[in-house]
Amino acid sequence: MNDQGRRRLGVLIGVGLACGLLPGITLGGTETIDTVLGVLVTALVMTILTQLIFIGPSGRVPLPLLLAFGLAGFVQDALIWWLLSWLGPKLGYLHVEGLGTILLAALITRATLLLLSQLSPTAETAED
Repeated sequence: MNDQGRRRLGVLIGVGLACGLLPGITLGGTETIDTVLGVLVTALVMTILTQLIFIGPSGRVPLPLLLAFGLAGFVQDALIWWLLSWLGPKLGYLHVEGLGTILLAALITRATLLLLSQLSPTAETAED
């Protein structure tokens, strides 16, 4: 799997975890299809925006660089979740309550993305 595929998978897993674990995120309606559609719309928006403006390593990097990439990516993901909290009720698929939920969702999403990119067997070690 290439780097873009790992990023997309990381975003999808991170959004799914954030939507499933955080009580401040409410998806669609009561039907299962509404819940799945809410996660897919959220993951699609996150994937498109993170692909347009990607902040992160393209392989394995030393810990200080990983922390810098992680912090910058966390800010990016928090801004995207903030956008989703505003856009979600207008579309009817997602409702995000409060800044704490936005920050936790961004942390889960970025940590999953970075973990997947660092644990991937095809990632190459960066040379200094």
